[in-house]
Amino acid sequence: MNETLWIAFALVDLCMVLVVYRLFGRVGLFGLIVFNLLLCNIQVLKTVELFGLTTTLGNVLYASVFLATDLLSEFHGKKEARKGVLLGFVALVMMVAYMQIALLFQPAADDFAQPHLAALFGFMPRIALASMAAYLVSQMHDVWAFHAIRERTGGRMLWLRNNASTVVSQLLDSAIFCFIAFWGVFPLNVFLEIMLSTYIIKVAVAALDTPFIYLARRMFRRGAGDADRLEDAGRADGTAWQAAHKH
Repeated sequence: MNETLWIAFALVDLCMVLVVYRLFGRVGLFGLIVFNLLLCNIQVLKTVELFGLTTTLGNVLYASVFLATDLLSEFHGKKEARKGVLLGFVALVMMVAYMQIALLFQPAADDFAQPHLAALFGFMPRIALASMAAYLVSQMHDVWAFHAIRERTGGRMLWLRNNASTVVSQLLDSAIFCFIAFWGVFPLNVFLEIMLSTYIIKVAVAALDTPFIYLARRMFRRGAGDADRLEDAGRADGTAWQAAHKH
């Protein structure tokens, strides 16, 4: 059941990336990066069995963050992709800080949430430190590698820059995250299995997202990013109005 659910979850999540992009343009991708990043840092606390491997949940949501970053890189440039990465990083820092403050409040006598929140977010500082370090390094590398490959291929072979940049970036992410988050928490054999399985699952999702980035390119040409173009047009109209009424 886990495998069937995982495949369905991955397909739905990747489809939602395109839906959000189609409806809201690059602003939607910024919001999706923040949403998926925060949620996957909660889901990562749960370990599951997939295809005979022990891995952490949250890999699907995190892998789709790479798809969103690649969409920003492909259609809106390196600057917008880095902006999305930094927005996700700031949101993660804020979540960790705010939840630690929330845990400091003395609960009421009939409160039931405190132990559950403590169980989830009490471990969060270490998880968040691991996630923040892995996220920032891997995503910045992904943006750099994506554009480096694009420049060397003259804008051709979208599949290559999408997969090559993500595969290496996911390796960096898995190694950094697992070492900071789980070193000393699990026995060595379990630790290595989690790190390897996490990377394998992420690479599988990365390969799965290739048709989606091609579909996004067709959508972009046929109208995806309309919100961006309307925003740009409105900005241009505003600039023209100011120039016309300057004097």
